[in-house]
Amino acid sequence: MPAISSNKPYRVGRSKTGLGLFATKPIKKGTRIIRYFGPILDCRIPEQDDIENKYLFELNGRWTIDGSVRKNVARYINHSCRPNAESDVRPRERKVFIRAIKNIEAGDEINYDYGADYFKAYLKPIGCKCASCEKKRNKLRAEARAERAKVKVRAERKAQKASAAPKKKKLNGKYANGKTNGRARA
Repeated sequence: MPAISSNKPYRVGRSKTGLGLFATKPIKKGTRIIRYFGPILDCRIPEQDDIENKYLFELNGRWTIDGSVRKNVARYINHSCRPNAESDVRPRERKVFIRAIKNIEAGDEINYDYGADYFKAYLKPIGCKCASCEKKRNKLRAEARAERAKVKVRAERKAQKASAAPKKKKLNGKYANGKTNGRARA
């Protein structure tokens, strides 16, 4: 029986931050990848304005998409501070599309910047876990480890010098080896 192939350029898979959306084939820069969809909420209606979940996508001051529905596969796209895609918001049509801003290779995780408000509210308190921030943190940790190692080596060398150098004792103006302290004596 032949394998059923999907003509979708993405799949949901395990990422470092949970589930993510991954390219199954190369996606060219500028290509519309997927639509972010769900019920449209009117923020003027109090009970709709009180809905709280991580999948709310604000179109403008009035309209918001509740992307928590299971069929909305775009909700699996994770945040990145250095994204390979971006959201194309069309408030008049009440639609959001995710579009590639770089060439994306097969197997790469698709990600976009969630914006400053989401970042401050949800990501900053726990620390951004995107690849670029993780790389930056790892570099800072490596630099700190290297600095601690240098300090430790310096301290060990200083301790070795102190313990290896023979202590010279003065005996009647002369050192134990018979030499004077460098001044001529009369």
